[in-house]
Amino acid sequence: MEASTTIKQMLAGNRIFVPTYQRAYSWDTEFEKSKTPKQVNVFLSDLEDYNKSSTKSFYYFGHFLFEEKLDKKFGVIDGQQRLTTIVIFLSALFKRLSSIRKLTETEQEIFEDIIKRNSTYRFETVDYDKQLFKDYVIDQTKKDKNGLETASAKRIVNAFDFFTSQLENKDEPYLLKMLNTVQNATCTTHPVKDESEAIQMFIFQNNRGKKPSNLEIIKAQFMFNVHLYGGEEKESLIEEIKNRFEKIYKSISSIEYNINEDDVLVYTLRVHFNSLWETNAIEKINKLLSDGNPIPFIKSFTHSLAISFEHLTTFFGKDEREQLEVHSLITLGGIGIAIPFVIKAYKFGLPINTINQLCSKLESIVLRHRLIGTRADITSRVNEVFQNFTEEKPDIKPITDKIDWMKKAGGDSWWWAYWNDTEFERSIQAAIPHSTAKYLLWKYENYLEGQGKSGYSPTRFDKIISPELEHIAPQTPTDGKPVAAGYCEYDEEFKQQYIDCLGNYLLLSKSHNCSVGNNPFADKRATYNHLAQQREIQEMTKDNLTWTKQEIQFRKEKIIKFLKENI
Repeated sequence: MEASTTIKQMLAGNRIFVPTYQRAYSWDTEFEKSKTPKQVNVFLSDLEDYNKSSTKSFYYFGHFLFEEKLDKKFGVIDGQQRLTTIVIFLSALFKRLSSIRKLTETEQEIFEDIIKRNSTYRFETVDYDKQLFKDYVIDQTKKDKNGLETASAKRIVNAFDFFTSQLENKDEPYLLKMLNTVQNATCTTHPVKDESEAIQMFIFQNNRGKKPSNLEIIKAQFMFNVHLYGGEEKESLIEEIKNRFEKIYKSISSIEYNINEDDVLVYTLRVHFNSLWETNAIEKINKLLSDGNPIPFIKSFTHSLAISFEHLTTFFGKDEREQLEVHSLITLGGIGIAIPFVIKAYKFGLPINTINQLCSKLESIVLRHRLIGTRADITSRVNEVFQNFTEEKPDIKPITDKIDWMKKAGGDSWWWAYWNDTEFERSIQAAIPHSTAKYLLWKYENYLEGQGKSGYSPTRFDKIISPELEHIAPQTPTDGKPVAAGYCEYDEEFKQQYIDCLGNYLLLSKSHNCSVGNNPFADKRATYNHLAQQREIQEMTKDNLTWTKQEIQFRKEKIIKFLKENI
């Protein structure tokens, strides 16, 4: 493989693969033109801009770093996102060109050099997406989108579908010019035979350009330190790290829409060292790697990382789908303080009903902390119970008792009083951020639906179609005549204390919200027949078709009473 080459020359005669311990495909695609383009969109627009220009220089695809194996096989260490996208694009291009006419002998040779010759694929992605890549992108034998288990698989399909749709109306001159641009695009390559050198170069390059995630840096530093200090264990340790990161990256591909991988790194640090105060993963780990023999730490921490990702895959996957308490905590969002507790609970093998109890308690304190908006440090208040929650004493009762005490008896001391019922009630009297208000009204909805119904199955938040927050009394009075429209006068008290409060908020779908707008109350009321809280408004006003301060205050007090008893 030449140092300075073209895309065609780089791929021709070689077999390039993404090692299993490397990140899977992570480039996103945006299909709506009104939204900000993603990496795949920019890839195509850059090529089109180049082809429209009058430049004489070749298109440049950047630098690629490879680990050289036997028989012209190369593991791509840096540049795999670009390379994967290039292959996806060219496969879509050949598909379109073949639909217009039969490929010429020269074009067929280019296809075989770049994409596939007989049963030899020039490029293969990570193992768990490999078959999908072959079936959907290269051979195009898979036509459906069933069985896409990872986010990376969905990205691969989206990229191919996007390129296919963008090329379906392009004529032959456009396609041939694009093929010529890509196959003759220049790039630089650096294949190395020593894995240690490849890892060093990865760290060197990515600390001077666009930085990878902290997790990727840590992985590379671990492997490099094993090469330096692994001794007789070196080969087996390298294999162990690769295997663990293969599982980690597969987990990331499943949960990355829920949680950031670098956050998981920090949460693992907190669990591993049993302290919620751990924050700077790079600094902490670099210090540990520089102190004496780093091998025992590398072995134990990679194991901890793998465990964290394994359990969080269950938490954000199967258990989120099947357990309402888990779904509720995840739906709340902003649960960084809770995740280390969750990881421990799974790590200690606690039964799911116990994990559900823990999630409910953690949810209540996270929600109170958010609503009250105090700057008081919650970490110092719960760190002790976190540290005492161990494999030897895997009892959640001290945790749940402490949270209950903070909500009730905490008022005896200013140190604990920030999250008690008094502060909580004060925080939900006035305006509440819309995302949190929707969450609270969803809780209230399940409470109303379950009244007097044995065996009632609560409604999941994601079952409410595009939930939005409706102001029953609109923020802008109808035609400037609120009384005639069934509301009270919009005096200063009404505008300051009643418009934006829980009593005047209603949960409904986006389409429903758009249809009611700031209509007269009677018109709105007639449509309130979908959710229990909508029907509650109908019942409240059946004898008087108006919506005033009195109705808002009555409903607000009812909602607050429910929240105080249940949050």
